[in-house]
Amino acid sequence: MPSVAQPAFPDDDGSADATLVEALRQRAETRELAPVLVALADARLIVPVVALLGETPAPGQGDKDAEMAAVLMTGADGRRALLAFSGLETMRRWDPQARPVPVPARQACAAARQEGAAAVVVDVAGPHMAVVEGDDLAHLADGSSLVPTAHGHGWVQR
Repeated sequence: MPSVAQPAFPDDDGSADATLVEALRQRAETRELAPVLVALADARLIVPVVALLGETPAPGQGDKDAEMAAVLMTGADGRRALLAFSGLETMRRWDPQARPVPVPARQACAAARQEGAAAVVVDVAGPHMAVVEGDDLAHLADGSSLVPTAHGHGWVQR
């Protein structure tokens, strides 16, 4: 018999990771992204999935066709970003109808790169938002961790 994949977070109640929430709060005060990047190395994010309506069927043929898709937003500069949230509460603030998909932050970063997005936006609806882009996005997607050093922080491959 084929096996069903086990959920990555079987006991997940949708609460935000306290370390990530604190790092996001610090980011809002200090503008320092490093604590957020450190927290994301081991954090679970919630990626919202929404229905994209397809063609409307003829009368009597049932519901509209719909496909589920992760959400990418496009900035004023034309770059795309994958939306992700620290927890259910912040996702519901953005869209109460979105379906939550819990994933490791690394996986969200890898998915963003795979989709051609330039960034992952965490908690776009607040209360504290962070944008992971460029080399930081690539390092997290590739499994690296940001660690404190004597001279600041550095990326280390896990």
